[in-house]
Amino acid sequence: MIRTILLLLLSVNLVFAQEFTSVVRGSVKDADTGLPLAQATVQLDDQGNVTDEAGHFRFEGVKVGRHILTISFVGYQTLVIQEILLESGKENVQEVRLSAAGRQLQEATVSGSRPPAFNSVQAITVEQTLRYAATYLDPARVATSFAGVAAANDQANGLVVRGNSPNSMQWRLEGVEIVNPNHLSNAGTFSDRPTSTGGGVNILSTQLMGTSYFMSGPFPAQYGNAMAAILDMSLRKGNNEKSEFTAQAGLIGLDIAAEGPLSKRNKGSYLVNYRYSFTGLLGAMGVNFGGEDIRFQDLSWNVSIPTKGNGNFTFFGLGGVSSNDFKADADSLQWENDKDAYNIKYKNKMGALGVTLTQPIGTRGTYHAAFAISGLHTTRLATPLYQQWQPYGDIEGSSRLTNNKISGNTSYAHRMNPNHRLTLGTFLLFQEAERPTLTNQSLHVWTVQPYVNWGWKISESLSVEVGLHSMISKVRSDRADMHASVEPRLALRWQSSADTRWSFSYGIHSQLQSADLYTAYYGVSDNYKNFQLAPSKGHYFTLGYQRNFSNASMLKIEAYLQNQYDIAVGTDLERTYSAVNLVEQIPNIYYENKGKARNYGIEVTYQKLLTNQFYLLATGSLYKATYATAAGLWSGTRFDGRHTLSLTGGKEIKSGARGIWGFNAKILWIGGFKERPIDEEYSRKLNYTIESSDSYSVKLRDYFRPDLRIYWKKSHRSYNRTLALDLQNVSGTQNEAYHRYDAFQKKVVVQKQLGLIPVLSYRWEF
Repeated sequence: MIRTILLLLLSVNLVFAQEFTSVVRGSVKDADTGLPLAQATVQLDDQGNVTDEAGHFRFEGVKVGRHILTISFVGYQTLVIQEILLESGKENVQEVRLSAAGRQLQEATVSGSRPPAFNSVQAITVEQTLRYAATYLDPARVATSFAGVAAANDQANGLVVRGNSPNSMQWRLEGVEIVNPNHLSNAGTFSDRPTSTGGGVNILSTQLMGTSYFMSGPFPAQYGNAMAAILDMSLRKGNNEKSEFTAQAGLIGLDIAAEGPLSKRNKGSYLVNYRYSFTGLLGAMGVNFGGEDIRFQDLSWNVSIPTKGNGNFTFFGLGGVSSNDFKADADSLQWENDKDAYNIKYKNKMGALGVTLTQPIGTRGTYHAAFAISGLHTTRLATPLYQQWQPYGDIEGSSRLTNNKISGNTSYAHRMNPNHRLTLGTFLLFQEAERPTLTNQSLHVWTVQPYVNWGWKISESLSVEVGLHSMISKVRSDRADMHASVEPRLALRWQSSADTRWSFSYGIHSQLQSADLYTAYYGVSDNYKNFQLAPSKGHYFTLGYQRNFSNASMLKIEAYLQNQYDIAVGTDLERTYSAVNLVEQIPNIYYENKGKARNYGIEVTYQKLLTNQFYLLATGSLYKATYATAAGLWSGTRFDGRHTLSLTGGKEIKSGARGIWGFNAKILWIGGFKERPIDEEYSRKLNYTIESSDSYSVKLRDYFRPDLRIYWKKSHRSYNRTLALDLQNVSGTQNEAYHRYDAFQKKVVVQKQLGLIPVLSYRWEF
């Protein structure tokens, strides 16, 4: 008996002492042509390997934990991927892109994909999204850790970038423009109406995400129709060798993901994810949050099929529905504000379908095409519980917004020799939108955006990229108005030493007006529309300095100037508006392209990647955002907060051979945005908010918020799991969102942003 017990104890000790392993594999390709690089040297920590004829590499029996991957090839820059986390039950698959070598820069790299050569580009990896505090698994919220980026409101992921309105940002998926890909696009807004670029939760699940790029300008030639920023999201391929599954439960929702090979004969793969909100489950049981029943669900997928000649075809899609139902309390004695007197129903539906094709041509060229159809439909209906209670015009009423986009991108990249590469292509966009007004008018806009980009390595230390982007647009087919712009792009990089880089970028950028602005009416006739508006434009300059250090860290400083012109501004003699201040509220007046805006500032970033179980990202900016009306009067914009400061960091502690404890923190200190003063006496007479001036002269208090994320990872023989606790606004700071007149309280009140929110989640991968 004693011998049996000893044998059992010995077996248990052997099991727990065993170090579990998994696989690290991937492919290495030319960054410009996408052609595979055979015999490239690949090193994982101290293990060496080379790629095969198809550019593939593989490491078997790798211990779970953190690793460093180094890839080199003759004539190309060596790439070091610092932040690789290998967990049991999950293979780590890397798609590496190497660019032609100039003078070698010892660069701290977080991604295997080559970013555009222009300034102001940040990679967002899935690993960062899962590790950073208070991201809600949303790449847009990761971007709030970057210099010069701030969330417009805690409840949503709409971003204010370098003092620009969130409306100036563009969402892309697989290289093509799509509609707002977020649930609850009204989240955090003053009027409870939908926005064009933000929402409460991203519809695309992190389970499908590859490396995304966040750009704040100037943009490379292949990017257009954006004035502030572009979030270019990419989808990863599913595992084409074995089936893998992920299940996650938390306050955000219940996620179930599956991936694997399509068949045993080909190298195709599938990846699919379904998510249902946890708040929706609680709502079904009669539990709500502040009287609101919030629900959402979404489905997303990506199917990858290899083609002949190392090409690849993908079919992807996503769709989501969300709702916010607020029911008035029948007992008016329980009312605290004017909203309590209304039943409000908000519904949001979004979907997208797309295909891509990448096909090498010869030994130096690659053809790429992408096509997507996306649509967004929102409805809002607010009715008073009792007909005699109709105090607040901004609450009551109905609204509906429909926005559809058909977009495509076709391009050809050719590497003429190691020193020259050429890319040319065309981007097509057709947009159809409807915002019911007195005349029930629809909007139809199409654009053609040809572009060309030439990269030239002048010497071992100096390189240049010269591009030309053009946008030809037309609003409504029955009008003769057609607008065209020629937009040069330029990027210079000088590596003064192995660890120091200087850079300069310039570009002219333009962007169509928002659909709401085009359909804003100033009369009852169908002719009284703003279809005559041309796109807004701007000159963008950025000067950068980067110093890399030996401990996988770097310091980056960027100074920028944005001179914007042809801004849509109101010409009403009593009240003047500028589109640079608008988010979801669109004044129904006549607009002309007579406005200007000027944003300038300096940004500092210090980043240490996760090495020796510690990482740090410290960013700060000082900036000024101003605009001019049609009369030429200059003043600060609504988003002129003057400064941003973000501190994101974390420490991992090993727990045995297979466990990791992670402690992550994030601190935000942002200058308060501005708003127009409220005429309280006049508002009391009319029973809704009346502003006394168009000038944004009232500054909100500075925004301060600390976040905390603690996780415990553990690898088992055939699976791994992660238990995490996120504490958003752990200090419970009462940050100001905006002021408004409350008709129930008969006074001006301040609307607060979110307080302490704990989010507990459990993730299981096998």
